[in-house]
Amino acid sequence: MAVNKTPILKRCRSLGLEPAYLGVDKKSNRQPNRSRRKVSEYGMQLKEKQKAKFIYGVLEKPFRNYYKKAANMKGMTGENLMTILESRLDNVVFRLGLARTRRESRQIVDHKFILVNGKKVNIPSYQIKAGDVITLREDAKSMQRFKDITEVTAGRIVPEWLDYDAEKFTATVKELPSREQIDVPVDEMLIVELYSK
Repeated sequence: MAVNKTPILKRCRSLGLEPAYLGVDKKSNRQPNRSRRKVSEYGMQLKEKQKAKFIYGVLEKPFRNYYKKAANMKGMTGENLMTILESRLDNVVFRLGLARTRRESRQIVDHKFILVNGKKVNIPSYQIKAGDVITLREDAKSMQRFKDITEVTAGRIVPEWLDYDAEKFTATVKELPSREQIDVPVDEMLIVELYSK
């Protein structure tokens, strides 16, 4: 399986991203290189695509497939793409505060700690739907690992499209998120322009 092993802070610097969007508390003391070269239109579009891929931990081929799926859906392609990315199971686990980072949430899903509608799901890219109930496996609720995680993520705000009961580690998907509910600093219109060339 292909894995992006680029150091997170280094990648954040190159993309001009705050590490907080990935759930990382660290701050980079180094300043990004301020190059005097003018960035081309293609360069700007490519950077936005790389930002979205990096934030959600998606590689090129699945990302292109998400774009094709978004283009075939009703409505704006860019908004559809962001909704699809936000509806990934690993992202939902991260949003609920069951993982410190998206990489950790991917691992938690991989290790079968998450149940969707009572069934074990170990596919991080699984697309959740409105009405789905997401819970932590019963034996995992008492694990020290999840106690530590919930201490760290206690201040994280759960998005309004999710209804979360922190006592029972259970969440219900009220609706799929709209673009206004997704607080990711990506200009999806540039991604659409890049792929529509």
